[in-house]
Amino acid sequence: MRVGIYAVGRLKAGPEKELASRYLDRFAKAGPACGLEFLRSVEIAESRASNAATRKREEATELTKAMPEGALVIILDERGKALDSQEFADLIGDHRDRGQRDLAIVIGGADGVDPDLREKTKLVLNLGRMTWPHQLVRILVAEQLYRAVTILSGHPYHRA
Repeated sequence: MRVGIYAVGRLKAGPEKELASRYLDRFAKAGPACGLEFLRSVEIAESRASNAATRKREEATELTKAMPEGALVIILDERGKALDSQEFADLIGDHRDRGQRDLAIVIGGADGVDPDLREKTKLVLNLGRMTWPHQLVRILVAEQLYRAVTILSGHPYHRA
């Protein structure tokens, strides 16, 4: 299964980008052995529209264009379902085993994700009930993807 991250906003050069890249590199190297491939990380520009609803709609349009057709879409949102790392790995593994070709993990903009995109999505997850800066969300997602690979492959990185 090919896995991509689709985010609103740019991750600027610096320690956050380096750490996210380090985990994504680990995921890319370890993933193929258990049927997971890092496809890409796509960053779209934040909308400059004058109101939040229009910004979210425009961002959702660009995100949707960037994602592979037929992808399983996971939207990250503070109102989503909370999973622990094992459950997240199992979710990815189950969809991989059912033949899902692509997984798209979506990180919305500062205003959140358009409600229409949320409704079309089967999975809305949260990384906790707190609000996180987008730079940290990228790191958290990258680390959890790497952790999922280690769980699925039986590697001792994840200790519960």
